[in-house]
Amino acid sequence: DHAIQIGRKYRHSVYMVTLAGESFAPGGSITGGAFKNNDNLLGRKREIEELTVSSAALRKEADRLHTEIETLREERNSWRTKLAAEHEARQKMLLRLNTVELTRKQAEEQLQDSRINLRSLQNELQEIERQIQDVNSQNSGVARTLAESEDLEASVSNRADELRAKETELRTARENQAAALQKLRVEAAAAGEQKVFREETKIRLERELASLETEKRMLAASISSGGDDILAKQKQIEEVQKTIDSGEEEASALEKEREELMTKKRALSESHREFFEKRDELSDRMGRLDREHFRLTSQKEKFETGREERAAYMWEEYDMTPGDVRAYVLPEKSEDRAALRKELARIKDTIRKLGHVNVNAIEEYKVVAERHTFLTAQHDDLIKSEETLAGIIANLDEGMRRQFKEKFAEIQVEFDKAFKELFGGGHGSIELDPDADLLEAGIAIIAHPPGKKLQNMMQLSGGEKALTAIALLFAIQNLKPSPFCLLDEIEAALDENNVDRFAQYLHKLTKNTQFIIITHRRGTMTTADRLYGITMQEKGVSTLVSVNLIEDELTK
Repeated sequence: DHAIQIGRKYRHSVYMVTLAGESFAPGGSITGGAFKNNDNLLGRKREIEELTVSSAALRKEADRLHTEIETLREERNSWRTKLAAEHEARQKMLLRLNTVELTRKQAEEQLQDSRINLRSLQNELQEIERQIQDVNSQNSGVARTLAESEDLEASVSNRADELRAKETELRTARENQAAALQKLRVEAAAAGEQKVFREETKIRLERELASLETEKRMLAASISSGGDDILAKQKQIEEVQKTIDSGEEEASALEKEREELMTKKRALSESHREFFEKRDELSDRMGRLDREHFRLTSQKEKFETGREERAAYMWEEYDMTPGDVRAYVLPEKSEDRAALRKELARIKDTIRKLGHVNVNAIEEYKVVAERHTFLTAQHDDLIKSEETLAGIIANLDEGMRRQFKEKFAEIQVEFDKAFKELFGGGHGSIELDPDADLLEAGIAIIAHPPGKKLQNMMQLSGGEKALTAIALLFAIQNLKPSPFCLLDEIEAALDENNVDRFAQYLHKLTKNTQFIIITHRRGTMTTADRLYGITMQEKGVSTLVSVNLIEDELTK
């Protein structure tokens, strides 16, 4: 019952044998039970009483042993706990030692990096100082340029003021000249009108002269008619001629005056054009000076911004002011500066290739280092375990080979004996394949029944094959008897004589093994101690029939 409970607890995965001889195989099958065939019931009862007494003693001994086992188990658990604590303490010490060593290495690496960074910073400071000097020199040049530009601007401003004053004067003169020109234009227009009037008067007078000439001719024709009229007419003609002459003289004087005014006008226009050209030239020069002033002002602001940015960069990166940087100024050597620039460019390129800085690298390294140490320890343990298991497997393999070889030789002897008893003569043997591995070699069964030639087993009859298999089974059973054995019609292919020999030989084996045989052969049933049969006297109703042949014999 206890074995059944244990088997259910562990899902029938263990192999167990009880004190009574029951065998529990993995999977749940139950076989066996030691049974010693005694000749009488009194001896069996006495044996039962002795076994009861010994069982009680053994139970007490088992209880004592269980108590000792529990005590030893508790001690073992305590020792395991202590061992685990010591192992954990050892692991902590190793981890602490590795951490200290790693910290030391990291400190050395950081010290080396700090030294390298210090040198690079010194080089960079020297480069920055050089750049500052360049900027200062550029600033001084820019200052000089700005001073010159300011002087130039002042002179240009003074010149511009002078030009503006002169422009004002010229504008005033121009306005005066324009007014005089306008006056001359008015006078010229009046002279022109007067000239037109005089021309019209001349034309009118010429017409009148023509009419007078006509009248003269008419008068000449009528001289004879009036002398006094002729004289009067002549006087009128002379007066008109004088008027015409005086008009022509006045017209020529006005023409001369107009030409003089036109000459003055052209002179004034020429001087006015030269003034405008000079003004445009001065305006262009002022524009160029304004642009130059704007460019210099922008450059100055750019230099000032660059100087402020570099000062801010030095303060943010190195916590230094431009005054502090001057203490690290290098001597002016172009070759050293070129080499430092190349070295600085190389170091910056190396830093750039390193990528982004991981600020959590130290913590991540600690975690990875701890895991690496733990995994390394596990790996070493697994390697040692693998080596240990390989050694155990090799020892087991060697022991299995040795044990298999020894037991196979014993089975060869037992098989020959069983074969001779079952066949009533002849001989049988088993051999291993000599060319294969001992544990993987095939087994050849050689059967030579009495009165037959040695031939292939495939040419034996079914009964001979079955009897040969039974002989091999009994040979293994004789070598190491099992407490219980179940046989299911293994003698079905045998004839009556072989059945009798089989039953007699099987009866010899009942000293160490209890057999249950399923059979329909009479010879086997006659040698059995008990018979159990199933009959169906009524349809659908099965009935168990048992016969105790040993009690019948005792009764007789």
